[in-house]
Amino acid sequence: MDKIKEKLKLLPDNPGVYIMLDENDAVIYVGKAKNLKNRVRQYFHSSPKPEKVMQMVSCIRDFSYIIVNTEIDALSLENNLIKKYKPKYNILLKDDKRYPYIKVSIKDKFPIFSITRKINKTDKFFGPYMAGISVNDVLDILQLAFNVRTCTTAITVKEKKPCLNYHIKRCLAPCAHLCTEEEYGEKVKSAISFLNGNLDDVERLLREKMLFFSNNEEFELALEYRDKLAMLDKIALKRITNLNKYFDGDIIGIQTNNLYSAISILVVRKGCMLGARHFPIESAVQSLDEALCSFVSQYYQYHDIPDEIYVQDFVDIELLKEFLTNLKGKKVDVIVPKLGIKAELLQMAVVNATEFLDKSIDKIKHKEDMTKNACSRLQEILGLKHYPKRMECYDISNISGIDKVGSMVVFNDGESDRNQYRRFRIKTVEGANDFESLKEVLLRRLSKIGTVEEQRFPKPDLIIIDGGKGQLSSVKEVFDELKVDNIELISLAKREEEVYTVFSNLPVIIDKRDYALKMLQRIRDEAHRFAITYFRSIHSKNSLSSLLEEIDGIGKSKRMALIDRFKSIDGILTVEEKDLCEVEGIGKDLAKKIKKYLQENL
Repeated sequence: MDKIKEKLKLLPDNPGVYIMLDENDAVIYVGKAKNLKNRVRQYFHSSPKPEKVMQMVSCIRDFSYIIVNTEIDALSLENNLIKKYKPKYNILLKDDKRYPYIKVSIKDKFPIFSITRKINKTDKFFGPYMAGISVNDVLDILQLAFNVRTCTTAITVKEKKPCLNYHIKRCLAPCAHLCTEEEYGEKVKSAISFLNGNLDDVERLLREKMLFFSNNEEFELALEYRDKLAMLDKIALKRITNLNKYFDGDIIGIQTNNLYSAISILVVRKGCMLGARHFPIESAVQSLDEALCSFVSQYYQYHDIPDEIYVQDFVDIELLKEFLTNLKGKKVDVIVPKLGIKAELLQMAVVNATEFLDKSIDKIKHKEDMTKNACSRLQEILGLKHYPKRMECYDISNISGIDKVGSMVVFNDGESDRNQYRRFRIKTVEGANDFESLKEVLLRRLSKIGTVEEQRFPKPDLIIIDGGKGQLSSVKEVFDELKVDNIELISLAKREEEVYTVFSNLPVIIDKRDYALKMLQRIRDEAHRFAITYFRSIHSKNSLSSLLEEIDGIGKSKRMALIDRFKSIDGILTVEEKDLCEVEGIGKDLAKKIKKYLQENL
């Protein structure tokens, strides 16, 4: 602590980001500050603090800081460093669930209407669609009412044959030159008007068509229009009567019990309440303002930013306004509502956060036991030198030595980090030799440590091998060859769930109910699942390639085109001959030959 006391005296008054380190120099917390001297010193005063903060402070053995020009820069840098280090005591939001949107490619001469979960700045987006409103139904309504196109067929000078959608009155077929750009443009304007909340014209159109088909005894089509009218009613019921129908906003409420916190976001688009999202917050923040700023800076990296965001009155309004405006590229208003419907909505968000927190405390505690606490428990049981923050687990998959693959899965603080998963094709091993295959995979992985690649693949604290003492010994040879240190190595044998270490020939037996063992089983099973999935994909493609080689008239380019399009043997068997003809170079006769050969030889 003497070292920390001396550094506290040297802290500047500038805005910046501070980085808290534990005894192993691992980053455990990243925070922003308007004034570094005041902010960092608060952690080491004897004043009362939330339990999580006290827990984090007890682990601090050093800190560093980065000075920036403004608090906005500090918030941006904090967000980037949290993504990079994934600190144990920070709010860590993943890109877990993006709701679907309707995308309109307005830059095209004949705009396409499609479903997406990713936002960009070049197209027009409507949504998100959630809480009982089906985005597929909305897209169906657009086709039924306005005949806009949903396919990506290129529109060229050469006329194409109109597809089924044209014949069933769901598209104007601009690709077949059956409508002008002006005619199609009018339909697009009407469709966008509907997406902007003008439902009356669409309701009238759908009702007229429903009655027309009903009178002509085409009851299946009439029922389809009736179902779409029911969806319109559902959208209309979500409209908040006191709000402008063009209002787009998120209303964010936060609540705490001084140990855990929760955030609720009410999503309102085009004056309709689309739904709510709830998030547990388990970080070591000292204030709700700090928690909300950190949450918002991460959340809106993954979700669209509306024109207006409503928050409680303790939040730094100007900081969030400038940050979100910079992120969106256009003005965003951050507002504390005092009266009226928006104040009522904010109170509703706070009530939602309170209820979610009350119901989720046991789940949050259980999650902590299964993740961070399980990591600490594993360190204690196995006598690991370091807290196993980043764990990597490896597995090999093959059938009789064919199409050998390896998998690497990564857990951070006991939770899977899918963006860090890696797959390996085994290149140097002959036959079914799992020991040598593991050695190849680990040699390729560990050789990246100490190179520029370590930025993308950080050094793990613990490597777990799926297998027993034999597999562990094989990998230990790679450790010795590369002189790897500061990475611990264990294996988990399937049959008795025994843990082997490099320090003893005897296994470590962990109680079957212990969260530490359950976490090891999760990472082992995930490595196995990931390896099997990759093996099946490779094996299926190679099997298809081998079969196609035996058919006259199919060379390498046609074979690769078929594999790219249909992926597997089942992929070809389940489609019709006309679908095969869509692949370049495949005519009717060849398509018929392919189908016949596969059916006769499988």
